[in-house]
Amino acid sequence: MNYKHLGRTGLRVSRIGLGTMNFGELTDEPTSFRIMDEAVDAGINFFDTADVYGGPQSPDMAKGYGTSEEIIGNWLARSGKRERIVLATKVYQPMDTGPNDKYLSAYHIRRACEASLKRLKTDHIDLYQMHHIDRNTPWEEIWQAMEQLIREGKISYVGSSNFAGWDIATAQCKADVRNLLGLASEQSLYNLTQRTVELEVIPALRHYGIGFIPWSPVGRGMLGGVLRKMTEGRRATPHMQVQINHLRPQLEAWEQLCDEMGETPADVALAWLLQNPTVTSVLSGPRTVEQLRQNLNALSVTLTPETLEKLDAIWPGPVGEAPEAYAW
Repeated sequence: MNYKHLGRTGLRVSRIGLGTMNFGELTDEPTSFRIMDEAVDAGINFFDTADVYGGPQSPDMAKGYGTSEEIIGNWLARSGKRERIVLATKVYQPMDTGPNDKYLSAYHIRRACEASLKRLKTDHIDLYQMHHIDRNTPWEEIWQAMEQLIREGKISYVGSSNFAGWDIATAQCKADVRNLLGLASEQSLYNLTQRTVELEVIPALRHYGIGFIPWSPVGRGMLGGVLRKMTEGRRATPHMQVQINHLRPQLEAWEQLCDEMGETPADVALAWLLQNPTVTSVLSGPRTVEQLRQNLNALSVTLTPETLEKLDAIWPGPVGEAPEAYAW
C-alpha cells in the first residue's frame, strides 16, 4: 500500500480508501467485518462513512439510518484496531424528522457528532466532513461549532463533500480569519464519465492545498465492464439500460482499450484517478471481499501518456480549467 498526505496536513492516508456506504444495505455485518479485516491487512488505513448510510440514499430522504456507523463501531469494539485507521464520517443529512435534525447549524453539528461517536463506539472522529453545502447557515456559526469539537478532542480535521469551487474558497477565507486550518479534504463525484470538477473544484483544491477524495470512481458500475454484465443486478434495471445504451459507443471503446491493456475496466478507472496529483485517496466501496481485493490491483496499473490520450479521446473532459475552458 502507498500513502499520501491528506492535502497540506501531516496526516497520511492510504491511496485506496474503504468506502462503507454499502454496509447495512447491500452488505451484511459479517461480510462487512471480513471486508474491514482484509482492508486493514492490505494496508488500508482510511475508512469513510456517513451518519445516513445503511439504506437507500436520495437528496430528499426523510431520515438516515446510522447502520454503517453501527457496523463499523461493532467491528472496532471487536477488533481493537481503532488506532490503526483514520476514521471519517459526515454530517448534514436528516437523522430524524425534526426541523433541526439536519443541515449545518451549530445545534445539529453538535448533536450529530455525539450520535456518530456513540454509534462508532469511539471517543473521536479523525475527519469530520460536511456532506453537502448549507448556504443558509453562516460560516461563522459552522466554524465555531467545528472549532469547539476540535477543542473538546471529538474531531481532529474538518472536510467537505460535494462543495462547489467557490464554496471551498469561501470556507477557507472564513477559516483563515479565525486562524483555523480550515478544510483538510473535499469529496466530490469524479470519474472518467463525470469530469466537471476539473473546471473549478480541482483548481481550488490545488490552490488551497486541500486533499481530494473522489467518490464513485467507477461511475456507479458504468466503468466496471458493464457491457459484460448487463443482465446482472442493478445493471438490468430499465434506468441503467437506458444509460448504458446512451453511452454504448464509448463503453465499447473503453472496454476494448482495457482488454488491449490486459487490465480490468475497474482497475483502469481507479488507476486513472490515482495518477492525478491532486487526488489523495480513491474510495473503494466493495460489496464483497472479492471486490475489495480486485480494487487493490489498481495500485499496480501503469498508464502511459499514450493511454491517457486514448482515455481522453473516449471520455473527454473540459478543455482546460475555468475560465480559459469557456471564456478564451
